[in-house]
Amino acid sequence: MVPWLEPGTPFPDTDTALSDPEGLLAAGADLSPETLLRAYSLGIFPWYDADYQPILWWSPAPRCVIHPHKIHVSRSLTRHLRRSDFTVTLDRAFETVMRQCAAPRADGTGTWISEEMIAAYVRLHTLGYAHSLEIWQDGQIAGGVYGIKLGGVFFGESMVSPRPNGSKMAFAALRALAPALGIQLIDAQVENPHLLTLGAELIDRPSFEGLLKALIPDTPTAERWPETEWNRSLLLTPDA
Repeated sequence: MVPWLEPGTPFPDTDTALSDPEGLLAAGADLSPETLLRAYSLGIFPWYDADYQPILWWSPAPRCVIHPHKIHVSRSLTRHLRRSDFTVTLDRAFETVMRQCAAPRADGTGTWISEEMIAAYVRLHTLGYAHSLEIWQDGQIAGGVYGIKLGGVFFGESMVSPRPNGSKMAFAALRALAPALGIQLIDAQVENPHLLTLGAELIDRPSFEGLLKALIPDTPTAERWPETEWNRSLLLTPDA
C-alpha cells in the first residue's frame, strides 16, 4: 500500500517508491499549482486514470532524461527539415497541444490526460510555469511538446505528431532553443523506444535528484517565453 496524501501534506521520501508498479509513490493530494510545483521540484509527477483511480504520484527509477545538446537529429530528419516549409513557435497554443496529446490514439485507446489534468496544467501555463513548443505547417499544428519548466529543467509531459516527423521536429527545435530558454536537462520520465532514438538515456535516482537540486532554485521563478516565430533556418546548419 502507498500512503494517502491530504492536500498540502509533504510527499514521502522518493526512496519509498514501489518497485511494482515501478515508481508508484503516493496517492491523493490535489493538482493545485502549489502541489504540482512542489512535486516536480522533487522529481515527482502525477499519472492516473481519472475514470477509476485517485491521483497517483510517481518517482520511477531509473529515470529517462535527455541532455538537449545530445538530442539526435538523423540524416532522414535533416532531409525532411530541408524539404519542408514550417514555422516554430513557443506558447502559441498550449491548451491545443495538450488537447491533441489527450486525443484518442489511432488504435482507439485514450490517454491519461483528463479534463482535470488539462485544467491544472493550463493554470500552470497561465502562471508561467508550463510551456509548449509548436511546429506549424499550412496553418495547422504538425508537431508539439508541452511540459513544466523549473530552473534549468524542462519536465516533458507529452508530445504530439499530427504529421510525419512532427514530434521529432519539435524535439529538434527544443534542442536549438534550449540555450536561449535556459534548459540544461529534459526529464522524459519513463523510457520508450521513440525517446531512445532521440538521444534519451537512463540515470539512477540519486543522480537524477542531484541534478534537480543543482538546476532548480529553492523558489523557481515564472517565465514568459519569447513570442518570436522562427522558420526552418532555426533547425538547419549551413551544411545541412
